[in-house]
Amino acid sequence: MGRIYIDINCDVGEGIGNEAQLFPHISSCNIACAGHAGDQETMLQVVQLAKENGIKVGAHPSYPDSENFGRQSVAISPSDLINSIRGQIALLEGIVTRGELKLHHIKAHGALYNDIASDAVLAMNYLESVEAYRGTAVLYVPPGSVIAKEAVKRGFVCALEAFGDRAYRPDLGLVSRQQENALISAPEDVLERIVTIARDHVVSSIDGRQLGIHADTFCIHGDTPNALQILMYLSSELPKYNIFLKK
Repeated sequence: MGRIYIDINCDVGEGIGNEAQLFPHISSCNIACAGHAGDQETMLQVVQLAKENGIKVGAHPSYPDSENFGRQSVAISPSDLINSIRGQIALLEGIVTRGELKLHHIKAHGALYNDIASDAVLAMNYLESVEAYRGTAVLYVPPGSVIAKEAVKRGFVCALEAFGDRAYRPDLGLVSRQQENALISAPEDVLERIVTIARDHVVSSIDGRQLGIHADTFCIHGDTPNALQILMYLSSELPKYNIFLKK
């Protein structure tokens, strides 16, 4: 089998402060833009680090819910949600532009990411909020999701995302963080997952089923306690499987 090049992304700018350590091992980042976390100072710092490391910069908007870190669904009117997402992205885009970079992609965070994967009305509201970036920014979306299907219909360019450090349900949804088996923390297990998805296009669900999956980008959460150890291990081991980071 020939060489395989993959994108590895991290959710960053969320107050952990480990971006300088993570960035040498990834190729794109999703920067919190004041919805669930992040402020202008943090965004400035992370954008500068991304520029120094040649990392593609993306916006990571969420429900406007810093109290719950954007990990709970929020009852919010369509207009308020659309305006919030637009404001979050615009805030980051201004910083990105001043740094002489471009906004490469947009990836929803937390509960919003999960909700637009299955709720068609919410997915359409989300697409309306990012309409200005159709044709200029890639949408990172889960494979087989409602948002992926609707985005393609509306002419958005999408990158299908798989998670190296999260467990999957049989419907290809993510296991809730409220469950003990939601996170995959052993670097060896993360490696096996990424290799299997990249080479064989399958992933194991929590009940042992082998599910078909295609991924253009792989996420390792920046707030996973041992994210750096996982990424360093991937950097060392993936080339042994002829899999390389696409910078």
